Amino acid sequence: MDSIKNTEEKNKSAPTAHIPVLLNETISALDPQPGEFFVDGTAGEAGHMRAILEKIGPNGKYLAIDWNKANAECLAEEFADDGRVTVLNMNFADIQEALHGKKADGLLLDLGFSSGELESGRGFSFEKDEPLLMTYSDDQEPLHKVLKRLSEKEIFEILKLTGERYSRPMAKAIFRAERKNPIKTTGELMEVLKKAVPRKYESGRLNPGTRAFLGFRIYVNRELDNLKDILEVIPEIVASGGRAAVITFQSLEDKIVKEIFKKQAKEGKAELLYRKPISPSLQEMRLNPRSRSAKLRAIRVI
Repeated sequence: MDSIKNTEEKNKSAPTAHIPVLLNETISALDPQPGEFFVDGTAGEAGHMRAILEKIGPNGKYLAIDWNKANAECLAEEFADDGRVTVLNMNFADIQEALHGKKADGLLLDLGFSSGELESGRGFSFEKDEPLLMTYSDDQEPLHKVLKRLSEKEIFEILKLTGERYSRPMAKAIFRAERKNPIKTTGELMEVLKKAVPRKYESGRLNPGTRAFLGFRIYVNRELDNLKDILEVIPEIVASGGRAAVITFQSLEDKIVKEIFKKQAKEGKAELLYRKPISPSLQEMRLNPRSRSAKLRAIRVI
C-alpha cells in the first residue's frame, strides 16, 4: 500500500499550479491524429486537453467531461469559442450514454486529485476545517450524512481498504463519536482520528487523516466502482484501432486498470501498449512532486 501512503503525503509540498502528469508519455500512447474525436473523462484543468487539441487540429472533436460542476463551468467558459469542444458536467462512468452510440478515437482518464479539489471547500483536505462533504457533485450524499447510517464494521471496512493499520480503533472512535454528537466538519473528524491513534502515529511521517480521508472519499464517490464501469465498456465506446490511456495515482486504482486491461487483451478485445506501467522520469518527479506515484497504462482497441 506504499503508493496510497505516498500520494497525499507528497501532495503537501506540491506546487498549486496545475502541471499535467506524464504529458509526453500520454500523448505518445494516445497518438492523436488530425481530425480525430477524443473523449476526456477527467478534463479538470485541461492540461492534457490542450496538448491533444493541438494534435487533432481544426477538424478534430473533443468531449471534455468533469464531475465537478465548478470545473465543468470553467472549462465551458475557457473553450466557449472553440467549436471543436463540448463540455459536460457528469460522471465519467456514464460516458457511453452520453456518446449515443458514437465511438471515439481516443479516451483519456487522469485519476489525479488536483489542488483545485483540495481548495474547493468540499472537505477533501484534512488540513482545513470545512463542511464534511467529500463529494465531487452536489447530487451526491455528503459524508456527514453517510456516517449517520454506517455501522462500526462498515466504517472499519472503508478504512481497511486503504491499508490503514489503525482502522479498527479509528472505526470504533468514529462510530461512538457519531452517536454522541454527529460529525459535521473535517476538523471534528480529525479530532476523533487523532485521539484514536498512538501519539507517535506512523513516526510522524503521515497524518492520521491521510488514509482515512482517502478511504471515505473513495467510498462516498464510488470511485473504484465508477472506474470499473468505464473500463469495462472501453471496447464499446472506442473505435477499432483507437487508444485508451489511464493515469492512476494509487495502488487500488492501478490494480483495477491492470486486471481489466489484461482481461480485455486475453479476450482479444484490446492490445496492451505496454507490458508494464509507465512512470514519471526523475526529472518530472523533481519538477512536479505530485507525479511521483503516477502510473500510465494504455491499450489499443481491436
